[in-house]
Amino acid sequence: MEFEKDPIGTAIYNYQVNGITDAIKVESDLCDEDVLPIEYLFRTYDMMPELEQIALDSAKGKVLDVGAAAGCHTKELLSRGLDVKAIDLSAGSVAYLKTQDIQAELINFNDIKDKYDTILILMNGIGIAGDLNNLPSFLSHIKAVLEPDGIAYCDSTDIRYLYAEEDGSMWVDLNARYHGEMKFKMTYNNIATDWFKWLYIEFELLQQQAKEVGLLAEIVFDGSNNSYLASLKHIV
Repeated sequence: MEFEKDPIGTAIYNYQVNGITDAIKVESDLCDEDVLPIEYLFRTYDMMPELEQIALDSAKGKVLDVGAAAGCHTKELLSRGLDVKAIDLSAGSVAYLKTQDIQAELINFNDIKDKYDTILILMNGIGIAGDLNNLPSFLSHIKAVLEPDGIAYCDSTDIRYLYAEEDGSMWVDLNARYHGEMKFKMTYNNIATDWFKWLYIEFELLQQQAKEVGLLAEIVFDGSNNSYLASLKHIV
């Protein structure tokens, strides 16, 4: 089965139904072409990086899994007896999740109205904000759908190292867009997305932006390759 402009969803559905293991090609405007093995989207808890394990171990109450894909995080939390809703903008992903009797919805995070005790926005999840200009409204919506004592867990990567000079200084064109704003395109066989925006942000700037909308951002875990897991909760 093919889902229009939905390489991830098509790959997930074909892997589950037909056992097809073709990888997803990932292109970006700043880095070399890469591939995303479809098996990685079906990883179990033991195969997850420590950053993701910590986020899952911290989840409690009513949970929203944003950008659930094949639902590896959702499935783990359901096995622990938590109440989890999975959302994604991939029609194929949501179709697959429903075959697994998972509460899943094809919906933009910004259209979520219910409140949650835990919100998971993993796999460099803060990137769905798109760009720095959109980050305040994205963070404001996290605040709006978090219960008063709820916590959102998101991760990102500080990619300033891509601009580092040999002497340790950093070269940035001040007239260009923010250095953490990237564009990606994904392709699976003959199915491709349009180019889409994705945001990588260093923690200090995330913390500043979060404070301005009334959220306290804290580092939960420093991962490998300049990645980090952050928590977001209401400032009291």
